[in-house]
Amino acid sequence: MKDTLFLLKPGFSNAGLGPLYCGDSVSVEGMLSFFPGLREKIDVRYIDFARPRQDLVSRLGEDNQSVPVLVLGDGVIVKDNGIVPQKAGDVRFLADERLIRRYFSAQYGLPQAG
Repeated sequence: MKDTLFLLKPGFSNAGLGPLYCGDSVSVEGMLSFFPGLREKIDVRYIDFARPRQDLVSRLGEDNQSVPVLVLGDGVIVKDNGIVPQKAGDVRFLADERLIRRYFSAQYGLPQAG
């Protein structure tokens, strides 16, 4: 199973403000733009802002609906020893955009952020 990246769809409203976009999702989206071949190696899913975010709840539980989030594929060995995924049951995930970008660099042989 591939790693699955969840990003928020742009143009959402929150607390009467909008349209908005998620800055952390944009950061990860920028990496996908710089390295388009990465999209073929992972599963990218764009989800709505509104909660509950059922795709995440079903995988990670109700307490883990933050985005962006990268759900690691079954059996994936993380190549960067400094990255320790969070766990929800048997599912491992990264819920920090900096860690997600660092993981992509290490896992897929991409340049690191400077």
